[in-house]
Amino acid sequence: MGDAELLGPRVGTDEAGKGDYFGPLVVAAAFADEAALTRLPQAGVKDAKKITSSRRLWELEKAVRQICPAFEVVVISPPRYNELHAKMRNLNRLLAWAHARALENVLARVKCDLAIADQFGDESYLERSLMERGREVRLVQRHRAESDPAVAAASVLARAGFVRALERLSTRVGIDLPRGAAHVIAAGRKVVAKGGAELLGQVAKLHFRTTNQLMD
Repeated sequence: MGDAELLGPRVGTDEAGKGDYFGPLVVAAAFADEAALTRLPQAGVKDAKKITSSRRLWELEKAVRQICPAFEVVVISPPRYNELHAKMRNLNRLLAWAHARALENVLARVKCDLAIADQFGDESYLERSLMERGREVRLVQRHRAESDPAVAAASVLARAGFVRALERLSTRVGIDLPRGAAHVIAAGRKVVAKGGAELLGQVAKLHFRTTNQLMD
């Protein structure tokens, strides 16, 4: 579907933390009306993966919160994430469930008939996860959806929420928990040494192969 067909106000959704061993999964939804669709790019809001400094991330998060009339940030803590993943046994289903909740929370506050999300796995996962309110919108899933201002805004909110939550977890356990999935073994060993598998489940996504390495 081309950009010409994606005119007018819309809700964008995006997530952060999906590929990070430590920390939560964070999904955000942002509603952009006509004014916001103009102001977001002017403020420099872009795909959060392209933001290299924390200071710039906080600045853009503040801009999104000021510009977008409505938004929602859903933080799924590691214990809750592990519980949901064990139940659903599929990351794409879990992602769809979280995107649907964020989208519907925004739709409870604003009237909008278009939603845009990044495409992950089977498109039907997200469609099936939407409840009554969500099924009233036209859902568009596409690759590199972050090029859309509303999705870019959601990506900034999600990344900021993830970074903030990871910092809090690090402070809570007294261990610097790194981002990403590489170079996490050293920190993981410190977590296991301090609190065993129970503490690891409080700070990490246990279905990653890293868990087997640490518990071995």
